[in-house]
Amino acid sequence: MTGNRLQKKQKLRHAEYFDLQKIQDTLYAKSKENKSFTQLMQWVEMDENILCAYRNISKNRGSKIAGTDGKTIRYLSGFINENLIRYVKRRLEYYRPQSVRRVEIPKGDTGKVRPLGIPTIADRLIQQCFLQILEPICEAKFHERSNGFRPNRSAEHALAQCYSMIQKRGLHFVVDIDIKGFFDHVSHGKLLRQMWAIGIQDKRVLSILSAMLKAEVAGIGFPEKGTPQGGIISPLLSNIVLNELDWWVSSQWENMPTRNHREYVRSDNGVIDKGQKYEMLRNHSNLKECYIVRYADDFKIFCRKRSDAEKIFIAVQSWLKERLNLEISTEKSKIVNLKKRYSEFLGFKLKAVKKGKQSNHKAKYAVESHMSDKAVKCVKLRAREMIMQIQCPSDRNEEYKAIGAYNAYVSGVHNYYCFATHISRDMRKIAFPIIRTMKNRLRGRLQKKGGQLPLFIAQKYGMSKQIRYIHEHPLIPIGYVQTKAPLYKRREVNQYTPKGRESIHKNLTKIDMRILHFLMWNPVAYASVEFNNNRLALYCAQQGKCDVTKQKREIGEIHCHHKVPRKSGGTDCYDNLILICEAVHILIHATDNETIQEYMQSLNLKPQQWKKLNVLRKIAGLPLI
Repeated sequence: MTGNRLQKKQKLRHAEYFDLQKIQDTLYAKSKENKSFTQLMQWVEMDENILCAYRNISKNRGSKIAGTDGKTIRYLSGFINENLIRYVKRRLEYYRPQSVRRVEIPKGDTGKVRPLGIPTIADRLIQQCFLQILEPICEAKFHERSNGFRPNRSAEHALAQCYSMIQKRGLHFVVDIDIKGFFDHVSHGKLLRQMWAIGIQDKRVLSILSAMLKAEVAGIGFPEKGTPQGGIISPLLSNIVLNELDWWVSSQWENMPTRNHREYVRSDNGVIDKGQKYEMLRNHSNLKECYIVRYADDFKIFCRKRSDAEKIFIAVQSWLKERLNLEISTEKSKIVNLKKRYSEFLGFKLKAVKKGKQSNHKAKYAVESHMSDKAVKCVKLRAREMIMQIQCPSDRNEEYKAIGAYNAYVSGVHNYYCFATHISRDMRKIAFPIIRTMKNRLRGRLQKKGGQLPLFIAQKYGMSKQIRYIHEHPLIPIGYVQTKAPLYKRREVNQYTPKGRESIHKNLTKIDMRILHFLMWNPVAYASVEFNNNRLALYCAQQGKCDVTKQKREIGEIHCHHKVPRKSGGTDCYDNLILICEAVHILIHATDNETIQEYMQSLNLKPQQWKKLNVLRKIAGLPLI
């Protein structure tokens, strides 16, 4: 499972912890019915929403990156629950965002940089509070072929849609449009009007979002337009901006109203079949057949004829300028005949190639896809850099970390690019110079045999003869990858309906939700928000059982124990906590012989349970019993 999918599942878990799902489901359902929302701040400021927001951002890798105030998630983790809630509500009374830290990161190997705006950790928490309430409203209004930065959608789904356009629908002319500096040129006023149009009509919410957009960028000033890349809510706002484009393109063909046509729902998968309608439009209208596939600000419009593509190109360019005040890059925007040239999308390049002939002598075309040339170059460069880090480690531990980082990178590359039809050929081209680099820089340390393979490597790469080892640690073979067909998102998958969630993850059926929510509503007094959040996670992970006796506990019998005591430097992090029953907790800390004897008899632990208890006593710095 990729980290991205794991993170999305975690967010579903967190909504369960804090009993937010019913509220999000209600917002989604009402938005589907085109209802307007004028009282959203009551949900944004809800205690459970604030605590869930903290939980979500604390699990984000970016939480350890400081903003202009120099603070990270460690700062928020020190608050107790009620103080954190009070702090957020006080900030929202007269919200003024703190200045945004500007960071520039390399943009591929072009020598250019991409500016990121990093809000302070407190402002990121507030943005997450808004995201959790606004996202279900917006999800109900977004287009089916908008795939970027949305729950349960990915680049795989965008590729599957492109493959279908080329291979099944026979659309071989594609309009590639590159919006010039999209994130820097979004109109704040237009964005707020678009939010109002989709039903977000709470004026206080819009006022605070407007303040977020206008937050000062340190060293530069106050922006008059644009959505800063790097903010938690920025991806949602950018999708709102281009959602209007998605539906406008659809209105030109797919959703054009007609009188004499039939649409019916297929019983096997619930898809609306518009075949008869499209046939009628082709034969009895001058409309341009076109379909959009979008991932964030990167999108393609597929057409059947070049003449249609040329008219759509001009129409979209004019529409972007007139409606959104966005310019296109004339150098990068073009019309591509996929039978003759490749078109790049999300690090892939796509082409339509002839595959035999049908009985009517009409050529049949299929998709041929590769990694883009830029992607190949970037992977080669990055893999070589990571091998150099393995070459000169300061000690064995550093070497192990460098090997782990290399394996994670290669596995991530394989997981992303495996949807290219010719990925094996592409990766072989990359593998040849990388293997040569390994031999030159890791000479004498590479072995053909080593220790037992970790499970995930054994399952995916165990059959490969290209695996090499360094001090018993395996290196994933970069050239060993097989192509996979990208799949559409299943229609039933939806995290804002009970039935849709069943397709994503199994609900916490083994957990007593009554106890879980009691723990959430009754945090340990004066304990940090990090401690109380991890207590909920542990209750779910341990399925409500004492970790020593393995017996389910009721309200009032659940104790959260610090393995390393706080007085000895122990923290409230997840790995330092464990849920146990009261009797075990007393026995772990007991030093009086009579107390020890009393609880030994009452607990009547088995040998394995004694061993576990003594491990906890040893960590706590107490003698074994």
